[in-house]
Amino acid sequence: MCTGGCAKCLGGTLIPLALFGFLANILLFFPGGKVIDNNDHLSDEVWFFGGILGSGVLMIFPALVFLGLKNNDCCGCCGNESCGKRFAMFTSTIFAVIGFLGAGYSFVTSAISINKGPKCLMDNSTWGYPFQEGDYLNDEGLWSKCQEPVDVVPWNLTLFSILLAVGGIQMLLCAIQVVNGLLGTLCGDCQCCGCCGGDGPV
Repeated sequence: MCTGGCAKCLGGTLIPLALFGFLANILLFFPGGKVIDNNDHLSDEVWFFGGILGSGVLMIFPALVFLGLKNNDCCGCCGNESCGKRFAMFTSTIFAVIGFLGAGYSFVTSAISINKGPKCLMDNSTWGYPFQEGDYLNDEGLWSKCQEPVDVVPWNLTLFSILLAVGGIQMLLCAIQVVNGLLGTLCGDCQCCGCCGGDGPV
């Protein structure tokens, strides 16, 4: 596949992933599917906005850049047959790195939250984190340590797991585009063959 076509495919995949991440983070503000009375009772990691900023906003810009590469002018600048396309592919590499860092932020935040467990009302009638080092992941019986919000453990675990998966996939796709972008920068795009009177690949 040509580098521009590959980038467009990656961009088209990143858009729905970004929306999934954004939505998952929004739902985390409603533990158990209910409005919470005190925002201080939400887990700290919810306020890090991993899905909204990392997997969401910071991923939209790279995705749009990738989608636009397919239609970029092959012959571009200064009369050079491949200058425009190569510069666009190099730019996409920079945006791919930004996207990778954003997805990485969401991935790490989600992993920390899954290991830490949710903030909830404990047996001693105080709000805190009753679980230690992910011990609740293999022992569902420990979930009863969280009295409120109702079903906060499976709710947070499910949504942060979604963010973890989304972030991991986005990191992979952005890493692929870094390689793809570098190839496009060095070798040009196969769709530019013969462009502007050129006789061969650029």
